[in-house]
Amino acid sequence: MKKAEAIISRRHLIVMSGLSAGATLLARRPLFAGQKGIMSTTASTKEVYAMAQTTASAVRSFRVNVPEAELTELRRRINATRWPERETVTDASQGVQLATIRGLARNWGTDYNWRTCEAKLNALPQFMTEIDGLDIHFIHVRSKHANALPLIVTHGWPGSVIEQLKIIDPLTNPTAHGANASDAFHLVIPSIPGYGFSGRPTTTGWDPAHIARAWVALMQRLGYTRFVAQGGDVGALISNVMAEQAPPELLGIHTNFPGTVPPDIGKALQCGDPPPSGLSADERIAYGQLQDFRTKHFAYAIEMATRPQTLYGLADSPVGLAAWILDHGDGYGQPAPAVTSAVLGRTTDGHPAGDLTRDDVLDNITLYWLTNTAISAARLYWENKGMSVLNAVNVSIPAAVSVFPGEIYQAPRSWTERAYHKLIYYNKVDKGGHFAAWEQPELFSTEIRAAFKSLR
Repeated sequence: MKKAEAIISRRHLIVMSGLSAGATLLARRPLFAGQKGIMSTTASTKEVYAMAQTTASAVRSFRVNVPEAELTELRRRINATRWPERETVTDASQGVQLATIRGLARNWGTDYNWRTCEAKLNALPQFMTEIDGLDIHFIHVRSKHANALPLIVTHGWPGSVIEQLKIIDPLTNPTAHGANASDAFHLVIPSIPGYGFSGRPTTTGWDPAHIARAWVALMQRLGYTRFVAQGGDVGALISNVMAEQAPPELLGIHTNFPGTVPPDIGKALQCGDPPPSGLSADERIAYGQLQDFRTKHFAYAIEMATRPQTLYGLADSPVGLAAWILDHGDGYGQPAPAVTSAVLGRTTDGHPAGDLTRDDVLDNITLYWLTNTAISAARLYWENKGMSVLNAVNVSIPAAVSVFPGEIYQAPRSWTERAYHKLIYYNKVDKGGHFAAWEQPELFSTEIRAAFKSLR
């Protein structure tokens, strides 16, 4: 079989993509033995060759192998950072604090080992396929359990597929995590165009609606005639749009970042008005949270939605990139306290890191750096044309919502039922924030199982 080399990087990040004829059989039969990513098929060599010819190698196997020179250069840049003076306040109200980012950079430039993350990724079945002229990278793990439900999970910003790594085993191998075989999923985790190892669009048009259609095409290409979808942050926006498009293959969606804000509430927030009269207690709490988010924690989104190309520093300075990514907040604070707790190795502001570690945070930031996708990822906000992920959607297919206490806002059930007309599941959990799959992977997986149980 012929090998192909894909170059995806700022300076020759070489990724060996073994172009496997066997991979083309993915469209109609299982390819994976358990979760080891080992291709298996009972087809003859002649059948494999014939299918490879007819499908033009639509699905290619994928591995990551970053040249050591790239990692050396990254460390050099980190250690050569020109630092500003510290903030003039004693909290994070002016942004990521100097002590926090310097501590992270010290570890990043010395002890951190990207190869550990690389090995985790390469232990999983990774693939590349071209959709509408753009290479789409994805992880595809099939469960060993019969009748597993196919699920496509979409990450957000400033995330990547690294956010979802800890939910793969609980969802595909539920019996090892206290759940039943009947709770199993076949899992597809794609990198959004412009993120991670997916191609970077060179023309406009890759907006959430286009990505939603691409995800349906991906699932069809993998042979799934019925599937469900999940997303948080930008991934929620893509999942919501997919649900509004309502392709026949899509049985339902789950989100931990629902779009529920009614038009009149959104207008009042935009005008800076006090809470309208007649709101319930839950609705008043949500209004206050949204008001705080819009006035204090939304600057990053405005910049990316209006002037993403101006963020050249993110492509030139690793520490600048790290600070930009760290400054994403949640309902507890900005930066998100769970992320800060992971970075510092101790609980901050009373909110522990959960399962999130400093290396997890650095894995994600390093992926952005090595693939040079800070600007291309930011452009998705521009492509979205200012449509808020929080605005009430109009979803008529079955939908499920999990509300995490540290999310940017606690979506009231009353608003949720108006936006998702066939709400099959709504639950408020007791821990976790905006990066729920990262912080609380077991709880997050439990929510996914419960959310889709009625659709099996």
